[in-house]
Amino acid sequence: MSQLDRTAVEALLARARRDVDDGSLPAVQLALGYRGEIVEFATYGAPADARFLTYSVTKAFSGGLAWLLMSDGVLGESTRVADVVPEFAANGKGEVTIAHLLTHTAGFPRAPMRPEEGADREQRRMRLASWRLDWKPGTQTEYHPTSAYWALVEVIDELTSGDFRQVFADRIAGPLGITGLTIGAPIGAQDDVVPVTSVGVLADGMETYGDKVKETGGNFLLRFNSPQVLASGVPGAGAVGTAADVATYYQALLHNPGGLWDADVLADATGHVRNTLIDPLFNCPANRTLGLVVAGADDKAAVRGFGAHTGPRAFGALGVGGQIAWADPDSGLSFSYLTSGLDVDIVASFVRSAKIAGLAARCAQAM
Repeated sequence: MSQLDRTAVEALLARARRDVDDGSLPAVQLALGYRGEIVEFATYGAPADARFLTYSVTKAFSGGLAWLLMSDGVLGESTRVADVVPEFAANGKGEVTIAHLLTHTAGFPRAPMRPEEGADREQRRMRLASWRLDWKPGTQTEYHPTSAYWALVEVIDELTSGDFRQVFADRIAGPLGITGLTIGAPIGAQDDVVPVTSVGVLADGMETYGDKVKETGGNFLLRFNSPQVLASGVPGAGAVGTAADVATYYQALLHNPGGLWDADVLADATGHVRNTLIDPLFNCPANRTLGLVVAGADDKAAVRGFGAHTGPRAFGALGVGGQIAWADPDSGLSFSYLTSGLDVDIVASFVRSAKIAGLAARCAQAM
């Protein structure tokens, strides 16, 4: 049974509900996991079982596929993409490795891939071959919103002779009992997905996501309301599920039920920081593992998407517009917060996320 601090839980729920009640956000959903179970789950502004786009929280799910293949011994962090997908070597990209993709140091952060292209393997491979490097892999870091993960799943599809979306369903979501968590949603199975909406007002002098990174701009993000785009399963941004699904996934990263992943591979992915280069988007060390971000012991945990009260070993992923997902090995808590509202004010969305994540972390303090 849960040992959550109920006063802290009520404060968290009230804060999340307030944004819907005052019209700041159209709908939100949140969940807390502890000891392998969901101990709190709430939805405001949408049906209780609605699914939400997770945006960049998706990267932890696609990363989970890479960890599976590492556990199988068919993929390594030093595997070069071109060793599996030969045409990727074009334009000097032959030295890009799986580690570069997962740590956002690959060198092609803005390389284009329309979701419709990415969903077609022939078109995907042609586009991958056309990309060019902005810098030598491993020498700089910049957030790759979708590009690195299209390269990753092409490797996964080649090695498994499958489709990454189905591999995730069969080997991760199914065994974990979270079949509602899918990378993409097929046409005809999207009715329970809450449409995304642009919200908020941009203050004078403030920047939108689109000013920083084209593929996190509003026009691109709202394209996920298209059935075809949603079905494509953009591997860095296109998963859908409930907050309970996401919090359950993060409990699995803490407890590895049934030995889903090799223990050493999972420990590395959740705790070994490999990229401490300064992230130009947030102006602080990136603190990236092979697929996740670690809160860290400095004063930048909130900037990285964690609350002020999470432990330094907490790991997770921050999604555009305020999506949150993390687990804290010190408290045993996992947390997910999802919203269908995309705030045009980048500062407002990050401040909101940091406050909500901090309130969530406080729920474990009395354990």
